[in-house]
Amino acid sequence: MFALEGKVKILALEQELKHDKIPEDLLREEAARIWELQKNGAVREIFFTKEKKEAVLLLESGSVQEAEELLANLPLVTEGYIRFIVKELVPYDGYERLFK
Repeated sequence: MFALEGKVKILALEQELKHDKIPEDLLREEAARIWELQKNGAVREIFFTKEKKEAVLLLESGSVQEAEELLANLPLVTEGYIRFIVKELVPYDGYERLFK
């Protein structure tokens, strides 16, 4: 299975809700919170898309619900600037086609 030690892999895709300029102190707060999540292993990787600089996160969590709760508490989410589309990832099984 893809899960490590009872954890599931989650893909989280940012969706912008407000087009307002985000205050710098809120962006620092967001970065600090993401850093904490990365240090404790919840956020495994984080990227920005090239086109719109939207965040793409790869998380490991006990459940989808747990990941959604972590993301819901991020400052940019609580202030209504963004939300995340959350998708649970499973192992790619396309290789099985090679052996049929």
